[in-house]
Amino acid sequence: MSVTVGGEETAGTSSSHATTQTMVRATWRGGRKFEVGGSSGATIVIDGDRVAGTGPVDTLLGALAACAGPEIIDYLAKRRTPVASLDIVIDAERRGSAPRRVLGARLEIRMEGTGIDPAHATRAIDLAFRKYCSVSASLAPDILIDTQLVLNGESHEAYRVDTHSEVGNDND
Repeated sequence: MSVTVGGEETAGTSSSHATTQTMVRATWRGGRKFEVGGSSGATIVIDGDRVAGTGPVDTLLGALAACAGPEIIDYLAKRRTPVASLDIVIDAERRGSAPRRVLGARLEIRMEGTGIDPAHATRAIDLAFRKYCSVSASLAPDILIDTQLVLNGESHEAYRVDTHSEVGNDND
């Protein structure tokens, strides 16, 4: 059994926003396991039993971190304060009964790097989740995302990211 998911422009899509297509194939490998791959040819195993691979929700949360992480790194590199290490730990709250959707997530963003200003790191995190990360933009608007920056071992003020608010034209 194969399931193919493809993006398609729909009626009502603003003509000011160009669309792109994304194609992913999920092939059943027995039990609750699927081999999932995109056009690059690389595949991962997603396992509903979380034995042979991460589960679907863990995969979603990992995709959120893997989507925002490079944006954070790129922003700080442009400021000439490169990140030496980045670790994003996500603790999510899920609904108790089916569908056991994600209701909210707390992201602890642990970052190391010489000369990184906490305000710049916070700005990078905010832009990553609100402007650049397509995974966060695809989440339901009622999912609450709280972030906590730990920069060079020092914890900074936590804040909530509104992933569905518009960001102005930033020249960062």
